[in-house]
Amino acid sequence: MANISIPGIAAGERKKRKKSGFPILVGIGLVWIAAMIFIAITADWIRPFNITAFDLKNRLALPGNPTHFLGTDELGRDVLSRLIDSIRISLLIAFGATLISAFVGTLLGFLAAYFRGIVEHIVLMLADFQAAMPFLIMSLAVLAFFGSSLPLLICLMGFYGWERYTRIARGLAISASKQGYAAAVTQLGASPTRVYLNHILPNIASTLIVSMTLTFPEIILTESSLSFLGLGVQPPMTSLGNMVGYGREYITRAPWIMLTPSVVIMLTTLSISIVGDWLRDKLDPTLS
Repeated sequence: MANISIPGIAAGERKKRKKSGFPILVGIGLVWIAAMIFIAITADWIRPFNITAFDLKNRLALPGNPTHFLGTDELGRDVLSRLIDSIRISLLIAFGATLISAFVGTLLGFLAAYFRGIVEHIVLMLADFQAAMPFLIMSLAVLAFFGSSLPLLICLMGFYGWERYTRIARGLAISASKQGYAAAVTQLGASPTRVYLNHILPNIASTLIVSMTLTFPEIILTESSLSFLGLGVQPPMTSLGNMVGYGREYITRAPWIMLTPSVVIMLTTLSISIVGDWLRDKLDPTLS
């Protein structure tokens, strides 16, 4: 008997097999992120020169130079060495600030969803105030008053975007608490902390992950803006944003000084966005 194939079913099976595969772009993104993390961890061992070492004989050397693979700046400092150190500082700021922002925002969102009433109004009022206040202006005021240091910069960037997590966590927690599984666990005697951490948080984690992938590149760009204005990472330390701001003055004579960190910022943020979207599809229980 001849095999009979139904077009709709066959297309559905092909779509299912396609989804079960590992996307090439996700693999490339994971490799790039892993490479950036490896560079950040081993920066002190793999950079060829000290970031403050001058080579005045090779000022503004073109990329491909036998001694300086990615060229040098106007003081003869090795661009590759500064790029490696910049990756470490920028990832430290971005990852640290993103985690702080997600933790603070999610915690406040859960508190608002659990207590409701006056606590909810206070949290939402703070979230509205944060959303209405231009974060860059607030950052400039804080850094100008207290001075710029790496711990302060990370903590300050940690307040970027927390109101997004608060609104997301509050809304999803209220919705999840009204569903059967949360009520059943509560009736079995589970504490509110256990209900929120072990049952509600895993169900909203996918949405929070997507929000983190959106916040991460914004924090890098915000740090770049602060470095451009001279209130970000201070010398002798350097960051990707610091290199971009510094290289703008030599865009016509030595474009590699600015273009190299710009490409790293673009590829890193793009990779995190792609991987974050893929994780959302994998972790969202409604798509299972």
